[in-house]
Amino acid sequence: MSEADLDLEFEDFVRAHRAKAVSLAWRLLGGDRAAAEDVAHDAFVRAHRARGSYRAEAALSTWFYRILVRQAHNHRRWRALRERFLGPREEPSAAPVLKDPGLERRIAAALAALSAGQREAFILVHLEGFTVAEAAEVLGKAPGTVKSHLARATASLRSALRDLMEET
Repeated sequence: MSEADLDLEFEDFVRAHRAKAVSLAWRLLGGDRAAAEDVAHDAFVRAHRARGSYRAEAALSTWFYRILVRQAHNHRRWRALRERFLGPREEPSAAPVLKDPGLERRIAAALAALSAGQREAFILVHLEGFTVAEAAEVLGKAPGTVKSHLARATASLRSALRDLMEET
């Protein structure tokens, strides 16, 4: 396959996966639309540069989403470092508006309180629709580990948001 054919194939891949990539990054980053766009773009650039190392052992999308999750993780780590040394900064968010902004903040805080592994597994499986096996491939973890992260995340979220369930 020629370099031009590979580029066209990658352009098709980007068109097909851009919206899902931004959505996943948005959720992994806690609702920061601008950062999600940046992380998704950076992940596509990294994937394009590394496309020669893709060995077709997994689906191309799985390989790409692994890159995306790593980029989101790196972004969160660097954002935390910046905030530690420079203080928090107000970042605009184009997050969808819930009818109750207080509820949105509580859910975001509950998700943010999870460990990175729990949050990533929960978002991939329960919010983005990946199977446990797909999430395990994306995260580079065993399916049993992903299931364990899911169980812990669910228990933690239930505990943090228990009063909401009692109201219904």
